[in-house]
Amino acid sequence: DLFKIVSFRNGSIAAMIISMGEFGVIFALPLWLQNVEGLSPVSSGLVLLWLALGAFMASGAAGGLSGKIAPAVAVRFGVLLELVGVIGTAVAIGADAGWGWVAPGLLVYGIGVGFATAQLTGVIMLDVPQEKAGQASGSQSTVRQIGSALGIAVIGTTLFSATDLLTKSKLTDLGVPDQAQQGIVDAVVESAGGAIPAFKDAAISTATGQAFSEGAMWAAFAAGIFLLLGLLSTFRLTSRNHAEGDHN
Repeated sequence: DLFKIVSFRNGSIAAMIISMGEFGVIFALPLWLQNVEGLSPVSSGLVLLWLALGAFMASGAAGGLSGKIAPAVAVRFGVLLELVGVIGTAVAIGADAGWGWVAPGLLVYGIGVGFATAQLTGVIMLDVPQEKAGQASGSQSTVRQIGSALGIAVIGTTLFSATDLLTKSKLTDLGVPDQAQQGIVDAVVESAGGAIPAFKDAAISTATGQAFSEGAMWAAFAAGIFLLLGLLSTFRLTSRNHAEGDHN
């Protein structure tokens, strides 16, 4: 019955697609920071704080804009910023420019999350009857969790599939025999990049690090595709109440 409500249905679909892009990139980024950039888990967490800082900044700005712009417009603006931030992060990873160049992308991404997330919840719940508010809240939360799980699955597959292919290509360029290549590729992929710092051959370590960086870049681009689809889905959202007939 809840999904017969137009605003709830369209909002839930948008939330699921957006969640596929939002959380997938967070899966790949810490692996790259630790195994390629050589940061510790704590230092990697500090880099990700740029995302939290952006969300914190947006929460204050969103409060000031409350009532001045339509919630659906705020959602679109937020998702657009997320998309820009993810693409910027992907470019920085692919260029292997270091974590410092990732931080601005994460900041923009976090600002987008701050604008989009809370406002999207309000849009989803817009026309839900008061007596069904608890069910609707639980349902939209579940939809987001499903989107997160699907996004991590798809983006994780993109990361490791791309890393597999790119590692083989770079090892071939180095002249590594085919028999030895598969063992190196398996070590990199099965350890999620953890084996890269352990390679004693500097050329192999560099090549596998570059391959993992490019794999993480394609994973981030995959997240960007989901966010683009999510942005397009937000154009079916509305900030005004529907006619009573839409509930039936």
